[in-house]
Amino acid sequence: MVTMVGNESDFRKLVKDLIYLEHDAIAAYDSTIERLDDKTLSAKVDEFRQDHLQHLSTLNEIAAEAGIDAPEKGDMKQMLTTGKIALADIFGDKTILKAMKTNEDDTVSAYERASQHEEARPETKAFFMKAHQDEVRHRTWFETTADRL
Repeated sequence: MVTMVGNESDFRKLVKDLIYLEHDAIAAYDSTIERLDDKTLSAKVDEFRQDHLQHLSTLNEIAAEAGIDAPEKGDMKQMLTTGKIALADIFGDKTILKAMKTNEDDTVSAYERASQHEEARPETKAFFMKAHQDEVRHRTWFETTADRL
């Protein structure tokens, strides 16, 4: 799935869409942790899940400061992010990790674009850049670990 999150011209819409994206990502992480056979992999994936929880917390703070009603759960895309994990489970841990890598492609793109948003304050842009770095790290791990399995 290719996300359009980060292309919003309205900052309020951007923040709301990033919150949806984080809820969707967390659901995919929950599904992944539950389905991985290798508990060492599950523990690492849970570390990344904690990053997403922190991103969501910060986005909720940004939303509150901007007077945005923050979504409390994911949107319809959540079925896609978790669905591909469920399908990948048929083929094992390697395929699950590859499916998660594709989910991370979306978060990498979204935060990269968000960090360039003209309406974002400098401290918000700094958060977006940090989240982007986290997502690149996650994606790299999913890709390289899947390739080793």
